[in-house]
Amino acid sequence: MELTSTSLVDGAPIPGDFAFCLPDPAHHVCLGRNRNPQLAWRDVPAGTRSLALICHDPDVPSQGDDVNQPGRTVPASLPRVDFFHWVLVDLPAGLTQIGEGEFSHAVTPRGKAGPATLHGARHGLNDYTGWFAGDADMSGDYFGYDGPCPPWNDELPHRYVFTLFALDVPSLAVSGRFTGQQARDAMAGHVLAQASLTVRYTLNPAVAL
Repeated sequence: MELTSTSLVDGAPIPGDFAFCLPDPAHHVCLGRNRNPQLAWRDVPAGTRSLALICHDPDVPSQGDDVNQPGRTVPASLPRVDFFHWVLVDLPAGLTQIGEGEFSHAVTPRGKAGPATLHGARHGLNDYTGWFAGDADMSGDYFGYDGPCPPWNDELPHRYVFTLFALDVPSLAVSGRFTGQQARDAMAGHVLAQASLTVRYTLNPAVAL
């Protein structure tokens, strides 16, 4: 199975159109267009009954003490954890692509609606749900795609891994406000094939991509 994109180049920086935040010299960051990228796939294996898509960042700081703090940096040596940007399950097995901006075309304060979405699929919560939990203006349930917004003082460029899974079940055994990790756990033992592409991003002007 192969995953391709007209929006992204595997191994290259992600264009700003698909980011939650953009660099801003005056304020460190500003909001981006937050469009979901176009994705297409082929050679789905026989027996596939549904598809799932996950986008995650494996480079998120495991401790937030220095994150976005003036005069400080997030050291590259800090242990990193996963942050889920997009959790999409129950896509029809016959679907072959997702259009650019089809699922997200702007930043939505307090999050996009869910879990029901296009093509009869379901969205899980992305991890902006937890990130914004204490923010009076932004808190809410963040379903669907929300793009990169890594710490503007992080020494480490972040990777964003888009992975498509071909599954042998018509509907994943998750319900309600499910998370990326819950989707991963439910897929265990049901993956017939998977394919990924990875892009990079930073908001730190001192870090080269």
